[in-house]
Amino acid sequence: MIPFAGNPLNRASEKRTDSNWIESKRRDPSSLVLPMWRLEPFLLGPEKSEPPIELGLVRPGIADSLADADAPCIFLGLDDDTAVFALDVSASGDPANVGPLAGLGYFRDARMAGSMVSMKDAAIIAQAKAMIDWHRRHGFCPGCGAPTKVMDAGYRRLCAKCNAEHFPRVDPVVIMLATDGEACLVGRGKQFPPGMFSALAGFVEPGETIEEAVRRELMEEASVKVGEVTYYATQPWPFPSSLMIGCFAKAESRDAKVDENELAEVRWIERRVARELIKGKELDGLRVPPPIAIAHHLIKTWALGEK
Repeated sequence: MIPFAGNPLNRASEKRTDSNWIESKRRDPSSLVLPMWRLEPFLLGPEKSEPPIELGLVRPGIADSLADADAPCIFLGLDDDTAVFALDVSASGDPANVGPLAGLGYFRDARMAGSMVSMKDAAIIAQAKAMIDWHRRHGFCPGCGAPTKVMDAGYRRLCAKCNAEHFPRVDPVVIMLATDGEACLVGRGKQFPPGMFSALAGFVEPGETIEEAVRRELMEEASVKVGEVTYYATQPWPFPSSLMIGCFAKAESRDAKVDENELAEVRWIERRVARELIKGKELDGLRVPPPIAIAHHLIKTWALGEK
């Protein structure tokens, strides 16, 4: 399974508009709340514990004093009959050191935390992080500029002035591995650490299919023309709120020319090299993303001959 996918919760979207039910679950002592501090999820136990780390789900009321009165509290869903929420406690100082959470655990960057917890908990982190992030960036109406308020257990914001409704959005991104025989194409972004190469990627544009986006991005970034495009899998990527659409693309040749406005470098790597890289090895200063990224799984699937 790909990290951040496989959310175990029943989102129970039909309950979101039932404010009485949501409020009763919010006070129910059997419910669980995930504190999020500056978009970092809470994890239980000492910081030096070995993975897998337990996600910091606490009982209602424990973290409430750390949040502003209007802080988003998102209903994430049901784990059987247990309601699970995410609460933004960013208004507090570091709540892992002072207050009701002190001594219970610590906050960690969501990307790192996703690699430290179980796969199911990583998916909950993805949902919580993306939702809290959306609320932090949409406090005002883009139509009239007036403040908006949280509605529907966190899945809608309403402008009190013009009554415009605003809903969370997901940005589709194609991430593709172009292949030609026994080689695949990888690129190094300008912001990447030295030696880090990955599958190429880019946002899907309005009026564009997934296949068209794959072909356009490969041509724009590497001047590589491809024919057949096949779907692999998707990955929620909450940085801030993307859906990575993994694809394979058959290149018509290995001619490539990097667009230096987009990437620092592109290169073709042989399958035998890719097999070693996905084990975490570094060859000739070259390495690929870790398993938390869908790019790793694209390269791995191709390298092992599964595609």
